[in-house]
Amino acid sequence: MSKPVAIVTGAGSGIGLAIATHLHSLGYRTVIADMNAESGSAAAASLGPDATFIQTDVSNYRSQALMFKKAFEWGGNRLDFCHANAGIDDRQLLYEDLAEEAAVDEEGLVKPLNTKTMSVNLEAVIQGLWLFKYYVRRSEGPGRGKGKFVATSSSAGLYYMTTNPQYTASKYGVVGLTRAAGPVFAKEGITVNCICPAFIPTNLCPPEMLEVWPKEHITPLSTAVKAIDAFLNDDSMTGQVVELSQENIYFRQMVDWANESQKWIGTESLAIWDKAYAKVHEKKKGTN
Repeated sequence: MSKPVAIVTGAGSGIGLAIATHLHSLGYRTVIADMNAESGSAAAASLGPDATFIQTDVSNYRSQALMFKKAFEWGGNRLDFCHANAGIDDRQLLYEDLAEEAAVDEEGLVKPLNTKTMSVNLEAVIQGLWLFKYYVRRSEGPGRGKGKFVATSSSAGLYYMTTNPQYTASKYGVVGLTRAAGPVFAKEGITVNCICPAFIPTNLCPPEMLEVWPKEHITPLSTAVKAIDAFLNDDSMTGQVVELSQENIYFRQMVDWANESQKWIGTESLAIWDKAYAKVHEKKKGTN
């Protein structure tokens, strides 16, 4: 019987490495996807022959798509699990005021803000789910057509982080994606969940911050593993947003409906939306 196959992005260190190592210990053939060739190769080598490293820039769709293709083929045309974990902080501060010569281009137009944070933290997760779905549907083996997708959001996706507004926005997006897509994909056996870690020291953390951060407010990597185990042990769990704080995991629910009208729109109106979009899609097919 072939072993289940897992992809973990950003797996060269931190949360990604902890999850990849845990999955490998559970019998998964594990793909270490990371930008850093040195740490990624070392991580895969430490796990042995049932692990492989594929250098990947998740902000580049072709790079991520190629990684999924290679992973699927390396795993014997099988894919069971994906943890879209890669993440970065804000590459340019929204609040900064540049000197005019640095802020405008040759036409005098203000240069765009660097939004790579959104590309890595949110768009790559959406594209990752898109790719995961494709390969799970084509997988061979005992778990054919079924899979588990997990994304890394953040406690900043539940609250906010004034120092990193793009990071905050991207992590809110991951929470929304999880809640919207999870129930739909579950109908075909693909679950979608996310974790929202509090402060876990990773490569995103500046050394200066770690030096002064109170130890009682550090969340250990074992808490992330605990959340992953919750997803692995329940095939029906989907659309769940799990906050990680210290040694505990918390299943966080959506905010309460403001009134009965909003509740109706959010629940009962879905059938109307389905019918409307079905007609839109039919019209598009007719014009193609």
